Amino acid sequence: MKNVMKSKFILSVLSLVLIVAMALTLTACGNDSNTNTEDAKVEKSFVFKVVDLDGSEKSFDIKTDAKTVGEALVAEKLISGTDSEYGLMVDTVNGVKYEYSADGAYWAFYIDGEMAMTGVDSTDVVDGATYSFVATKA
Repeated sequence: MKNVMKSKFILSVLSLVLIVAMALTLTACGNDSNTNTEDAKVEKSFVFKVVDLDGSEKSFDIKTDAKTVGEALVAEKLISGTDSEYGLMVDTVNGVKYEYSADGAYWAFYIDGEMAMTGVDSTDVVDGATYSFVATKA
């Protein structure tokens, strides 16, 4: 009889230990402290300048978690255009539209004062950079 009582006691203690271990395991699974920083969106800021044909300039401080400058400026409704095989062909900046075939003018894209070698929609946002669209007469 003592062996039966001793076995039941040991079985009860082992069951309790198992329940506690399972509860701790499930609690740890719910703790998402191991977040992937690559998936986290990081807000960056940059200056966007618009220079019209008459030389007037307007500047905007942009804060975004967008990957590309084009994505950020489209979201802010500061640029628009048509998609082409070469990317976004910007014809409207800050509400002003130029079409080379009609006006002989176009919007040129600059990065930190240098004419860009990439399109606005393929240029990654760099925190603290200055991006510009300058109206240019051919």
